Amino acid sequence: MTNSENANVQPELLTEEELLAMPESDYMNDAQLAFFEHRLRQLEADILANAGATTENLRETQYVPDPADRATIEEEHALELRTRDRERKLLKKVQQSLKLIETREYGWCEETGEPIGIARLLARPTATLSLEAQERREKRQKLYGD
Repeated sequence: MTNSENANVQPELLTEEELLAMPESDYMNDAQLAFFEHRLRQLEADILANAGATTENLRETQYVPDPADRATIEEEHALELRTRDRERKLLKKVQQSLKLIETREYGWCEETGEPIGIARLLARPTATLSLEAQERREKRQKLYGD
């Protein structure tokens, strides 16, 4: 294999089971960061593909003379646009998480500096707070409406 071929070979990604089985001392090592970078890039690609599909769907809309059918179509479009808006916000978080991977700050709570935890990152790869810090923030928001 030539050097250029070698450079294009991706290392084997860990499975979720392998990730969860790793000792705490390995937290956010290169293999774990590669796993989450791959997962975030997939999520980013899915969101961008959905956005393209939405644009195409809205462009293909035809005029429907029946008011009930037109209302149904408009409601479907409104729902799709709300979904894309949520995905747009998620895309921003995904891109911020990818930057954190580049700087090797990914996986660490932005409030306490403690590990967020593999299980939490598997459930929510864009998490920036540990579970405890997130719960404290939600309680404050509930109490003070921040």
